[in-house]
Amino acid sequence: MEFETNSETNSGTNSAIFIPRSAANTANAVELYCRDLGGRGKAPMLVLHGLLGSARNWQIVGADFAHAGAAHLLALDMRNHGRSPHTDSMSYDEMVADVIAWMDARGLMRVLLMGHSMGGKVAMALACRYPHRIGRLVVVDIAPKEYQSLAHRNELAAMHELDLRVIRRRDEAELHFESRVADPVMRKFLVTNLERDHETGGLVWMPNVQGITAALPALETNPLRRGELFEGDTLFVTGGKSNYVEEDDRTTIMRHFPNARIETLVDSGHNPHVEAREEFVQVVTTFLKR
Repeated sequence: MEFETNSETNSGTNSAIFIPRSAANTANAVELYCRDLGGRGKAPMLVLHGLLGSARNWQIVGADFAHAGAAHLLALDMRNHGRSPHTDSMSYDEMVADVIAWMDARGLMRVLLMGHSMGGKVAMALACRYPHRIGRLVVVDIAPKEYQSLAHRNELAAMHELDLRVIRRRDEAELHFESRVADPVMRKFLVTNLERDHETGGLVWMPNVQGITAALPALETNPLRRGELFEGDTLFVTGGKSNYVEEDDRTTIMRHFPNARIETLVDSGHNPHVEAREEFVQVVTTFLKR
C-alpha cells in the first residue's frame, strides 16, 4: 500500500510527486491545527476527535501508537474546536472539505484515517466520498445513523452558563457543572476545554461554544447518504459499555462498509482510546499491520 506526498519522508514507500488539488469543494475550508503525535517515517494517519474534544486528547494514545510503529499519527483540531478557526457553520460536508484541504495543502494524496464519535462521522463521510484518498479506515464508537443527545445539550448549556468573569480555576468550573452534568468524568473532560487568556489572565473556552450549539442539530444527523460506500479495509472499534453502536447497527455498517470488521472492547465505554487504551492500541495496530 503506497502513501504519497509531495515532500520527502523517511519512508521508502512514499514517493515525491505533485498532487493536484482535490475535486472536493474546499473554497470555504478553514486551515486546521495539527498536532504531530509521533511515528515519523511511517504511513501518515489522520486522527479526528469527537465533539468538544481536541487533538491534545490523543497525545497519550498517540505516543503508544508511535512506540508500536503502527503509523505516523497526525491529530487535527476540527473547526470550532481546539486551536482551529471558529466559524458560524459546521456541517459534515464542510468538515470533510476542511480535512481534504489540509491534505491537499501538504500533498498527502492517500492516508490512513481514524475518527472518534463526531470525528468518526466525518471520517466515514470522507472515506465514502473520496475513497481514493483513504488507505484504511478506523471508526471509534459511532455508527452511520442519526443521534439525538439530551446530554450534549445539557453540557453545552452548562458551558454557556459558566460566568468566566468570576471563575479563575478549572476546579471551580467543575464544581459549577455539578447541577447540570451528572457524570464526573464528563465534568473533568469539559473543563479541559478551558484555557488561560495570556492578555487578561482569565479563563476562556477554546471551542466555539455558541457555534457548536447552533450546529448541534446538523451534527446529530447521519453523515452518509443512501448508497454511499467505502469498500476499503475498515475497522469499527466499539465500547462494550457504550450504547452508541447497537447490535442493529451492524447491518447498516456493513451496507456502507462491506469490508468492515467490528471489534468490541467489553470493558470500555464511549472512549475506548482512553478507557481501554492498551487493548485499543493493540487492536488498531494489528489491523493497520495486517
